[in-house]
Amino acid sequence: MKITFIGGGNMAVALIGGLRKQGFSAAAIQVVEPFQESRDRLAETFGVRCAAAVDAAALNCEILILAVKPQQLREAVAPIRGKLTDQLVVSIAAGLRMADISRWLGNYRKVVRTMPNTPALIGAGITGLCADPSVDLEGRTAAERILKAVGSTVWIDDETKMDAVTAVSGSGPAYVFYFLEAMEAAALNLGFAPGSARQLAVETFLGAARLAEQSSESISTLRERVTSKGGTTEAALLSFGANDIAGAIEQGILAAEARGRELGDMLGKD
Repeated sequence: MKITFIGGGNMAVALIGGLRKQGFSAAAIQVVEPFQESRDRLAETFGVRCAAAVDAAALNCEILILAVKPQQLREAVAPIRGKLTDQLVVSIAAGLRMADISRWLGNYRKVVRTMPNTPALIGAGITGLCADPSVDLEGRTAAERILKAVGSTVWIDDETKMDAVTAVSGSGPAYVFYFLEAMEAAALNLGFAPGSARQLAVETFLGAARLAEQSSESISTLRERVTSKGGTTEAALLSFGANDIAGAIEQGILAAEARGRELGDMLGKD
């Protein structure tokens, strides 16, 4: 399976690194990247072929991964419009809908839309995938294999839910960092040194997340097990409830989903 990346940014680097660890040959991977510095880094790090622009060799592939910023995608795919034959196109550009990508490619429909998140940079991502009906099982399996190189995957049958994937998991790391910042700030205010404050916050989050991952119990049950009647945890949770922290988080995610739909409308305009 030959793979060509359009764009050589951080997510492309993460995917290429993950694929190489899976045993993909460097000879099977190409990158089209306009910046010389990025091409040099990719060639040196992974030994892959890099080109400044799309050429015949770049199009000689089974999988074409669109790994540029959403605002740049239309311009980036203009050179390949009408030139695709049977390649599977996998987009990791946030917010862009398959119909718009298809139109920019000359009504080419063999497209899979994906939404990875930044933990993919360390192989711990979660990616939502949605395929055009024209993509067969082989194509879906190939797309999933590529994204699993940087974490786990979830298939979404209804593309309208991809904005919700973006709101929950695509933007989700920022919510985690926001909460961690608050925990770290509280620890600092309680007199801990910066290194200890960060360690207490981060390790607590990591441990709780691992416990949730490995437990068959519901998240609410796990929370209740930590909360003793009249204890310290209950005092914190009562304060959170009084300030409607849960409601604020839900409203924030809904706002992110709505903004995703707006950006999809805006980015997809001709």
